[in-house]
Amino acid sequence: MDSIDFAVLGTGGIGRRTLEVSQHKDDLTPVAACDRHGVAIDFDGLDAGELLDATEGNIAGDGRGDTDGPDRAADGGITSEDTTPSTGVKQHGEDAGVVASEQAEPTDSPIDDVIAKSDRFDAVLIALPNLEHDFIPRIADRFADAGYSGVLIDVLKRSRVIGMLDDRADRFEETGITFVCGAGATPGFLTGAAALAAQSFVEVESVEIWWGVGLKSGYEDNRGTVREDIAHLDGYDVETARELSEEEIETIVEEHDGVLEFEGMEHADDVLLERAGICDADDVTVGGILDLRSDEKPTTTTVTVTGTTFDGVTGSNTFQLDDDTSMAANVNGPALGYLRRAVERNRAGDYGVYGPAELMPGF
Repeated sequence: MDSIDFAVLGTGGIGRRTLEVSQHKDDLTPVAACDRHGVAIDFDGLDAGELLDATEGNIAGDGRGDTDGPDRAADGGITSEDTTPSTGVKQHGEDAGVVASEQAEPTDSPIDDVIAKSDRFDAVLIALPNLEHDFIPRIADRFADAGYSGVLIDVLKRSRVIGMLDDRADRFEETGITFVCGAGATPGFLTGAAALAAQSFVEVESVEIWWGVGLKSGYEDNRGTVREDIAHLDGYDVETARELSEEEIETIVEEHDGVLEFEGMEHADDVLLERAGICDADDVTVGGILDLRSDEKPTTTTVTVTGTTFDGVTGSNTFQLDDDTSMAANVNGPALGYLRRAVERNRAGDYGVYGPAELMPGF
């Protein structure tokens, strides 16, 4: 297919790795990237290597915000249009983040700056924290309000957000937006694997997703991810996790010896598999282990689909990720695959909201 020009909203862990992976994809050209401090736009293609070098160890944000002001960043990204950064943000002076790049300019309105140029993009990957339930849907509203016609893709994890996006499907169809939701690893990569594994059965009884992630770099470099995951621990929810200070999060990590285990997570795999007709959402369970003290995975990531075949046999199909593949590889590789496929659909005139199991990536 023709070359795809895309933008990245947020240059925290996911945004940065998206830019890094795109360097290995000849048909994908990053032309814009932004965070709370600045925006870099070059329609001939950003120098992703220079941008990554300039922002290494210089990521602003902690994944939360208060409610009083204009666009600001969180986890190297941007909070909602009515949020300001919280205290304790990791930065290195006034030139933290994207503005450290020679390709960038400082700005107080990074999302608006990207939207203003969006008629030149084929796709936009939204790599922003989503602790506010309607944050990403509201970002999509702003693109629709501006008349954007193209692809929006996210790697959100919350089941309830899918319904908020579905409520906007008609609007997206009217403006020519193809929105792919939950297109990372889980949901996303593993959702697609479950959909394939389910084809052996005429009735699916259960889908069990169990993941393992090792992040030796710890909370400092993975603020948004850790904060969102803590919201799944017993005694916490989205609201309480969003209000935690950095010190409180570090205390929680210490209390668990750097290893956080999750069961019964509210993960969007359930509603995405249901909307694809694979099984009922109640039949999907998601859990996993996050180790912030080691890059080695604490457990093997698997998807197990149990069901009954047409000839009456009950069995289970299991998909297993290699223990050596990183979270970055398993999130950003599939995300860019889904982005490619979504652009194909958008160019064919297919607009609206899609889940990963409905829109398998065109690798």
